[in-house]
Amino acid sequence: AEMATARLSGTENRLVSLPLSRIRVIMKSSPEVSSINQDALFLTAKATELFVQYLATYSYKHGRGKEKNALTYTDLSHTAEECETFQFLADILPKKILASKYLKMLEKEKRDGEVREDDDEGEEEEDEDEA
Repeated sequence: AEMATARLSGTENRLVSLPLSRIRVIMKSSPEVSSINQDALFLTAKATELFVQYLATYSYKHGRGKEKNALTYTDLSHTAEECETFQFLADILPKKILASKYLKMLEKEKRDGEVREDDDEGEEEEDEDEA
């Protein structure tokens, strides 16, 4: 294990593209974390990097952005909504809606006391940011 730590510390910047200092700050923001082993930091950074690559690749392959040879926010939010593996990201990657539709939802919420999720009057809005 000591050999792995020595080997990693010299080459970790080439093996991971995410900044380890930022990963450390995020990990330390958890109240349960008091100290972070260098190997755990590296492995967390590498796992995060691989996860982001997987999310991006999956979203691109299953999204409509590939028609324009681009990965779009809509591709990512659609993946978070539709793919069971990524559904835990749905709060972070919400489906985009127009401000006018959002304002209508707020008005309706004031009238009704709550927003109804099953109200899908504006399905065509998703296509507008693709045009």
